[in-house]
Amino acid sequence: MSVLVTKEAPDFTAQAVMPDNSIGEVKLSSYRGKYVLLFFYPLDFTFVCPSEIVAFDKANKKFKDKNAVVLGVSVDSQFTHWAWRQTPRNKGGIGEISYPLVADLDKKIAKAYDVLLNDSVALRGLFLIDTHGIVRHQIVNDLPIGRSVDEALRTLDALQYTEEHGEVCPANWKEGEDAMKPTAEGVATYLSKHGK
Repeated sequence: MSVLVTKEAPDFTAQAVMPDNSIGEVKLSSYRGKYVLLFFYPLDFTFVCPSEIVAFDKANKKFKDKNAVVLGVSVDSQFTHWAWRQTPRNKGGIGEISYPLVADLDKKIAKAYDVLLNDSVALRGLFLIDTHGIVRHQIVNDLPIGRSVDEALRTLDALQYTEEHGEVCPANWKEGEDAMKPTAEGVATYLSKHGK
């Protein structure tokens, strides 16, 4: 698997179902100046996927408040995405979603991000892309393992903190907690203060 962290995120232009239920075009590089949380999921009308999609939807305002855009991608068509959105949650659908669902029917996006499994479906890849289009974090889960939206938010917080303050974020760091200066003295001070 390719490690894309520190590299420019592979750009793409694709059809998507937009938050207002219209079908439109999404171009990744058009989001420069914002953070992008790009996540791949295997297929519409499946099992773990709706739990993740709805969880990202419930947290979407938090991402927006942090200047971040959420984009979901699967190898389904925009028409399948649209149909899934029209299906109520109590009948196996996802209902209204406040961020675009991108169609990757030809699997080119999943291939570019190296999350395509057996030339079939995408693994659960998640990529945090900074305001300059650089991948700063990636994680890939196997098909049956859902992701943590809280961890995605925490990672975004950590990235923004390091960019703003020039300090580094230790293990399990959360917004509002102490970070450390990226020096031997900074690490020693942090560890002595926090008893780790």
